[in-house]
Amino acid sequence: MSLSRRSVLVGLALAVGGCVTQRQPTMQAASNAYVPDPYYVAMYGPITTEPWPIPGVDVSKVDPRLLRQEVDYPTYERPGTIVVDPGARFLYLVREGGKAMRYGVGVGKTEAFNFQGEASIGRKAEWPRWTPTKDMIAREPERYGPVADGMDGGPDNPLGPRALYLYQDGRDTLYRIHGTTEPHTIGKKVSSGCVRLFNQDIIDLYGRVPVGTKVIVLPSAPEAVSAV
Repeated sequence: MSLSRRSVLVGLALAVGGCVTQRQPTMQAASNAYVPDPYYVAMYGPITTEPWPIPGVDVSKVDPRLLRQEVDYPTYERPGTIVVDPGARFLYLVREGGKAMRYGVGVGKTEAFNFQGEASIGRKAEWPRWTPTKDMIAREPERYGPVADGMDGGPDNPLGPRALYLYQDGRDTLYRIHGTTEPHTIGKKVSSGCVRLFNQDIIDLYGRVPVGTKVIVLPSAPEAVSAV
């Protein structure tokens, strides 16, 4: 099911700009250097309450637009819907009052790798087991061949601490929204089609959405991260 960006994003009649953040990430000058906002340092700090410790993210090296934040987001979609914009490298969780929680994401290396259209969350898993698809093994046998039988959940599992499984008509699409062992890839076109988030963000998103949540993945756009 192919969806245009216009069919999902509704321009306000008097709007003259893009999404406006409710808390804009800021960088504070100090001794000719820049230090990140302590609010985000804490948000992306280490997590020690999981079965395996989750390292913190060095937010000083992250584009502030990719950090989790509430933004203005006019749309016809109901609150609770997930909208993924691969071209902008953002995932939106629609909220009440024309708002959304926005997360930075990593997406498929090419448009052909990306899922596109409408799905729903058919399953959720903590510290999920991962098995590469046959296509992934065929494309990169040296990388994926050794783990063709799968990998148990843990700190080295590429799905990270949480995964949301996308289904269509009751069938697994094999596409996931999940965490990552490579936080430096958020905001980039790197995956085999799944949508990856910072581990701190996938834990946050996982706690906000139930099984059955509607997910829309827009067509990719050629531009990099948009100045929103």
